[in-house]
Amino acid sequence: MIYEHIDGLSVTAQFAWEGELRYRYRLEIALKDAALTGKTACVVMQNPSYANEHVADKSVQFMEKVVFKKGLPEFEGVRRLIVVNQFARIQTNDFQGFPHEIGVLNDAAIKDALHESDIVILGWGSPNRFEERKAFVLGLLGEMKQKTLFKTRMHPSRGRYDGFIQPYRH
Repeated sequence: MIYEHIDGLSVTAQFAWEGELRYRYRLEIALKDAALTGKTACVVMQNPSYANEHVADKSVQFMEKVVFKKGLPEFEGVRRLIVVNQFARIQTNDFQGFPHEIGVLNDAAIKDALHESDIVILGWGSPNRFEERKAFVLGLLGEMKQKTLFKTRMHPSRGRYDGFIQPYRH
């Protein structure tokens, strides 16, 4: 099934080929006609699917709705959503989380996205079987101050809106 981005958004993406494998390092989603000032949220998920500038996937569309459409007080004033992943390799089936699936630019992409964001959503769901990658992201967050942190109750591809966003204490 193909999912569309919700209306009223402008989307850009950063992709790279590394050998025979394709990676998505960043997906940036902004409200069209938004004021130049506003908050930025970043969601860190597990690994990307096919979402790009033209189409969303189930997880990305779900997060767009959570941040921009549901009217949650946690996201008041957010005009931009940056999507990054623990692993940047694009794969929809049988994902294993091998080290080569991280991608050579991914650590920097995650770090940049976290620095640019006011709000961070740990969107990999629970449990997260990739302990080293989880520790990497949490370590970066430990170095940063003044971030509002949330976690998702489950992976966004399986999400339900009620109680989906939860506070995260680091």
